[in-house]
Amino acid sequence: MGRRVVITGLGVCAPNGIGLKTFSTSLKNGTSGIRFQPKLAELNFGCQVAGEPLVPANLVDDYFTPLQLRGLNASGLVFGVIAGTDAWKDAGLFIKSGEEPDWDSGIIFGTGILGVDKFRESIHMVDEGNVRSLGSTTVVQIMTSGISSYLGGILGCGNQVTTNSSACTTGTEAVLMAYERIASGKAKRMLVGSCSDSGPYVWGGFDTLRILPRKYNDNPSEASRPMSASATGFVPGSGAGALVLESLESAEERGAKIYAEVLGGAINSGGQRGGGSMTAQNSRAVQKCISEAIENSGIEKSDIDTINGHLTATAKDTAEIQNWSRALDRSGIDFPYINSFKGTVGHCLAAAGSIECVAAILQFENQCVYGNVNCDDVHPDILEIIDSSRITQSTISYQPKVLAKASFGFGDVNACVIFGAFDDIG
Repeated sequence: MGRRVVITGLGVCAPNGIGLKTFSTSLKNGTSGIRFQPKLAELNFGCQVAGEPLVPANLVDDYFTPLQLRGLNASGLVFGVIAGTDAWKDAGLFIKSGEEPDWDSGIIFGTGILGVDKFRESIHMVDEGNVRSLGSTTVVQIMTSGISSYLGGILGCGNQVTTNSSACTTGTEAVLMAYERIASGKAKRMLVGSCSDSGPYVWGGFDTLRILPRKYNDNPSEASRPMSASATGFVPGSGAGALVLESLESAEERGAKIYAEVLGGAINSGGQRGGGSMTAQNSRAVQKCISEAIENSGIEKSDIDTINGHLTATAKDTAEIQNWSRALDRSGIDFPYINSFKGTVGHCLAAAGSIECVAAILQFENQCVYGNVNCDDVHPDILEIIDSSRITQSTISYQPKVLAKASFGFGDVNACVIFGAFDDIG
């Protein structure tokens, strides 16, 4: 058996809260971060609401040097640096100074698209023959690995520093990639997470696909409706989540606070076969991913008491519930509690998995299961599979013991991680 891996730090920059305290309170109270976006209305989008973190201008100054701030126009990068730096500090870790990097610490921080606004700005400047005005930070703002590079330089990490990209599965995949690296002894600790840019150039393609809700422009907080009979599509979002994963030995040696343990997980693809496609999951692959995550974690199906699903507020929500039920061989009142955080933050795309992992882990800390917002009319097909009591409408007091969190992304890619309440006996 490899090293035990625990979570010692969390950070978040979400549409309904920047920082753990605000984010946690918003989740507990069902406070939405989905708002009307005037820019989308100006551009004739059908869906004119989205979830976007509201970052005060003076807050950015705390995370970037004056040089880095020069020409900074990459929202995902800003979100990721805030969440990543906060997670590092929350773990009680220090920013490495001097000439020698921290060889034991690394970063896997993913994204889907980075610096799209900066890229657009650069295209116009180049087309106008104004290349010399691009600025020295342009390249790092638009390269996909810019986020891990920024964080690697800020924190002085000398282990693996890289960026992964697997659509909506990115953040959950990053957790499992880091888990495997630590468990195998290749690193003592890893900062993991993911981020996603904001704005029309990111969200426009989804609006074209007509998979975003169009009748809630005057009532944004009710637009995202996972597992609901009245759901009409997912609400786009953005932001970043971050976690510090660490070997148990390292955490105990430092006397670090431990939020939860990563018991294991699995990553796979449906190969866009068997009903899977670029935009839909192969159900057999989803079930296999969940089953293999359970096996890898050394637990039983019956041990899982809480699920945080992908559940995007589309027609695929019922299929996802069916997949969970078949993989766990559980239904009705025997089904675990299940929730989706997309009712308050929207679907944050590449950032979804990491933001939702942070939220899921906070349930261990706060001894609760956060409620499902905008789900007072659970889809009848879902109620044929599981009992309504398993889908809490508001936050309830409960101490999760074993929590399964899954993400399913465009391209028919899947990831499922199993978190456990920390037990120092092992």
